[in-house]
Amino acid sequence: MSKTEDLKARRAAAVANGVATRGIYAVRAENSELWDADGKRFIDFAAGIAVNNTGHRHPKVMAAVARQAEEFTHTCFHVAPYESYVALAERLNAATPGDFTKKTMLVTTGAEAVENAVKMARAYTGRSGVIAFSGAFHGRTLMGMALCGKVTPYKKAFGAMPPEVLHAPFPNTFHGVSVQDSLSVLDNMLRSSIDPERVAAIIIEPVQGEGGFNIAPPEFLRALREICDQHGILLIADEVQAGIARTGKLFAFEHAGVAADLVTMAKGLAGGFPLSAVTGRAEVVDAAPVGGIGGTYAGNPLAVAAANAVLDVIVEEDLCSRATEIGEVIKARLTAIAARQGMDPIGDVRGVGAMVAFELVTDRITNNPDPALTQAIVAEAEARGLIILPCGTRANAVRLLPALTTPMAQVEEALDILEASIEAAVNATAVAAE
Repeated sequence: MSKTEDLKARRAAAVANGVATRGIYAVRAENSELWDADGKRFIDFAAGIAVNNTGHRHPKVMAAVARQAEEFTHTCFHVAPYESYVALAERLNAATPGDFTKKTMLVTTGAEAVENAVKMARAYTGRSGVIAFSGAFHGRTLMGMALCGKVTPYKKAFGAMPPEVLHAPFPNTFHGVSVQDSLSVLDNMLRSSIDPERVAAIIIEPVQGEGGFNIAPPEFLRALREICDQHGILLIADEVQAGIARTGKLFAFEHAGVAADLVTMAKGLAGGFPLSAVTGRAEVVDAAPVGGIGGTYAGNPLAVAAANAVLDVIVEEDLCSRATEIGEVIKARLTAIAARQGMDPIGDVRGVGAMVAFELVTDRITNNPDPALTQAIVAEAEARGLIILPCGTRANAVRLLPALTTPMAQVEEALDILEASIEAAVNATAVAAE
């Protein structure tokens, strides 16, 4: 039995079944490469789900963490605070969009950031309603999964959701939902389903993650800003997956020239260490009573040190430009593949910066989903040494999230593997259908 097979058996016996896993058991990783328990090398186009934007074990990040570990690893910011937390808050206040006074709180996970943003919005407005969007993913905690716009697996079997959480359709031209369609439904909701004076916040991902890398058109985000201003509603930008240089800007909302009242971030913020943040209007962030927000591990010193180093690396290595460059190469290759004869199952190629996806369909007339082909491509790529991830509300999109520090030669190597994997899976599907 291989080491991987042994680990699979041990995992099945010891770990909760509801924790989804892949069959790759990591033992070592460096920048955009990862090696499993049996010594097999992979190019990592998942980056820990957009966490390792600066690559696995970036030297500057690792050095910052090592220095901090020599000083202290935990005091709890509520008990004995430290300068690095304050410095990171100052940097995030300056970096997020919006020409207004801001404040920041640090927590540990993206779901925590979302939960605390909702708490702040409710405390500031005195309202309780929250509007999210179809296809959204905002975490697996109770409020997080209520905000999610996808039932399976995030809401299935978990009982009643918190009240006054509504969903409007996310615009998606590939599936016939225009910006005006979405805005019309939202307008109708505010007339027929919930009084706008009861809505504390509208929360939206500028590029949906789990939902399929669907991109919110700039005009849609600008319209949401206007609606929020009209009704005294706060706009929350969930930048957990799209933020921290992933889309070619430090924050994806910058593409639309829109400033949200609150910004949630996590994943890429600390280069592989658990850290998240809520940054926003000072008066909104300060609305929570003293002691009402925070957590024992919130703003862990090691993770904070990593985050300060990540922000340095993004500037020093111009990773926003690198994200754009890598994304253009990926989209060009995928578009060329999709244009070839026999590649009709690739119904759509989309992305911003190095956040790219392609959607698999049974045909380009109905655009019906093909989740089986999607899984086949992911499995074929894994067998050939490339880690990629599925996504989408219909489980029929493949997302590509390379580290922004990936050498271009490895980007091309990964795309060669991906192209061969798509061809093999499409051909196998065609043969099986004959």
